[in-house]
Amino acid sequence: MCGIVGRINFNGVAVDNQLLSNAADSLQHRGPDAAGYWNEHGCGLAHRRLSIHDLTEAGSQPMLSSDGRYVCVFNGEIYNYKYLKDQLSSNGVCWRGESDTEVLIEGWSTWGVQLLDKIDGMFAFVIWDRSKKRLFAARDRMGEKPFYYHSNTSQFGFSSRPKQLFTIFPGLSSEYNEQAIRLFLESGYVPAPHSIYQQVKKLPAAHYLIADETGIEIKRYWDFRNINPDMTWKNRSEGDLLDELDEILTRSVAERMASDVPLGAFLSGGIDSTLMVALMKKQSSNPIKTFTIGFDDKKYDESKHARSVAEYLQTEHYCEQLHVNQLLELMPKFLQNYDEPFFDSAAFPTMAVSRLARQHVTVSITGDGGDELFGGYHYYQIARIMEQFFSLPDWMRSITAATVGVIPKHNFKLLSAALKEKNSARAFAFSRSIAKDFQNIVSTNILQRTKSLKDLFEQQAAGFPNGLHASEEGMRLDMLYTLNDDYLQKTDVASMAFSLESRSPILSREIIEWSSKLPINWKLKGGVSKYLLRQLSYRYVPRSIMDRPKRGFGVPIDSWLRNDLSVWAEEKINDSQSFQGLPLNQQSVQELFQLHKSGVRNVHPLLWAVLMLLEFNSKQ
Repeated sequence: MCGIVGRINFNGVAVDNQLLSNAADSLQHRGPDAAGYWNEHGCGLAHRRLSIHDLTEAGSQPMLSSDGRYVCVFNGEIYNYKYLKDQLSSNGVCWRGESDTEVLIEGWSTWGVQLLDKIDGMFAFVIWDRSKKRLFAARDRMGEKPFYYHSNTSQFGFSSRPKQLFTIFPGLSSEYNEQAIRLFLESGYVPAPHSIYQQVKKLPAAHYLIADETGIEIKRYWDFRNINPDMTWKNRSEGDLLDELDEILTRSVAERMASDVPLGAFLSGGIDSTLMVALMKKQSSNPIKTFTIGFDDKKYDESKHARSVAEYLQTEHYCEQLHVNQLLELMPKFLQNYDEPFFDSAAFPTMAVSRLARQHVTVSITGDGGDELFGGYHYYQIARIMEQFFSLPDWMRSITAATVGVIPKHNFKLLSAALKEKNSARAFAFSRSIAKDFQNIVSTNILQRTKSLKDLFEQQAAGFPNGLHASEEGMRLDMLYTLNDDYLQKTDVASMAFSLESRSPILSREIIEWSSKLPINWKLKGGVSKYLLRQLSYRYVPRSIMDRPKRGFGVPIDSWLRNDLSVWAEEKINDSQSFQGLPLNQQSVQELFQLHKSGVRNVHPLLWAVLMLLEFNSKQ
């Protein structure tokens, strides 16, 4: 796990060493162990290293291929690198060290772009062809590792985070991207290829990029979206499916346990993290180090459940007990590291558990992806129910929606609004949106010239296989956007803020493709979410420990905004300077805040997103 940054001047003008060094230094938290540079004929590459494999100089970057033609900087891990190394060895490659970076660059030298079909891992890497003066960049299949870039007619720059691009390109415009702002205020994150800046973009997950003096070409190299559920699996025995899932998950966990530095796991006591720890224990002769944050407020505390799992699996368990308001002490570090507006308040406990884990290990296994791949969120159950309504004739659906809307509870009014959408993808976007019925905080002219989250989801869903269940449709939309640009970004930035590498075994290519073939009846069964994964967990941990209500990694933002953060929020919202350059209606935001303070309605998701945007804007 590392930080990468670079600039290419295709006209051959030398890249300023000091600018390159300054940009790399600001990524030190992503790679505290070493810094490396390459600067030649208009190509400047920099790397900050967090040493995981081959701790010697042989693993340092930027790294040259053995023939001297290619130079590489790489952030992430290639989990099947030993298998690929054996293949390359049979082709006559001679090795200088034991790093996955060397396998990556020699694999590129041997296979070219076909390398992407062979590797399984989390990655954002760049390879510069010194002969053709051409840059190749790629991002992993689910977007675990970030990749931001800027380009113009004669230059190209990239970085693990956006702010470094303003260091290597002095004078780069920081004008905001209107489309990004709208989508952020509807979803809470900025989906690729957008960034908050007009002049900075994100390379989407599962895409590669080629840049040279003629311009940029971007292509998708892998796609789960069109995988059809295999309906013959509906009749397979549960035991057969569990054996198969057990086998591929065990293999994925084993690959992600490979490390030359201490390794552990986040443990919440939920299905996903518990299963990851159980599979780690299955393959280790030593106790697994596990980490949990506990709170004195039982409403947010998961430490009791985590401790029960830890005791049963006999892990070396560490738990830091906090008052939930102590998370506010992380606000400065949050604002420093999340250098795009980011609303997900679960970043605070994720930062806290990362801080705890880093005191003992350098790598931590997570359960990210289980909910999206196997049907864990309540949104999918809602989609399943609403699908029946979308099969009704339009006139009948209109009557139903109107009838539901008459019920004098706000949740029914929201359900009525969802049912009025023209298809299930737009209804799912509404249910996932943090804006719901508060569109008036954004300037009308911006709404007229930008796309909504509903438009985005509808456009993507149009390319899904025909007859896909609405719940499955929602899962794939979450895999494309919510998982990628919210949850995985949250984990990456929070863990790297403390120089901790996080790995997600559930997000292996094999598991993603397998889960995409799995029919919906094995994901949502008899009202039980994440059915098959839950049944697998029972093989390792008793039901008496596992069966409990699902709980997110949450914090009391709603209460903070009425109490501890109330003065800060009110000052920010009443300060007209905070709104300068943003397409927001200040009066509408003020009314939103007063509505929340009154307790009549909790609107903290949207309110918190607005405050994060205002805070970000004030620091520009």
